[in-house]
Amino acid sequence: MSYLLRTLTTKREVDSIIRDTIDKVLILRFGRCSDSVCLLLDDILAKCAREVSKFASIALVDIDSEELQVYIKYFDITLIPSTVFFFNAHHMKMDSGTADHTKWIGAFHEKQDFIDVVEAIFRGAMKGKLIVNCPLPPERIPKYQLLYKDV
Repeated sequence: MSYLLRTLTTKREVDSIIRDTIDKVLILRFGRCSDSVCLLLDDILAKCAREVSKFASIALVDIDSEELQVYIKYFDITLIPSTVFFFNAHHMKMDSGTADHTKWIGAFHEKQDFIDVVEAIFRGAMKGKLIVNCPLPPERIPKYQLLYKDV
């Protein structure tokens, strides 16, 4: 399903889409086209793209690109797929009850879950917030264990 969404492979493309997306939530999915969980998330993103197009834009970021390693290190992309949200070039964070508020790790269970999260981020961003509460119940949020290296 990744062929239905714009795929970014250079730092210049990522920089320009972050900078040029105004008054919309920008959703960047970091991952690989060959990963099964990424394909599941891509399917959900592609199905939702039209429904959220008035208030959100979606793009895929290939983590195997050498040019994009600066973003992978900056956002600490260690688990894929990882979804990062922006609004007017500001990194939007979401408190989902997990240890990491900077990104969504894993796939959404269903299409409506993704739409609810994007709407919550958009509404919070329009009110000037940089962090919003996750609208999903805890059982619909993917669980994972963070391991810290060299701490």
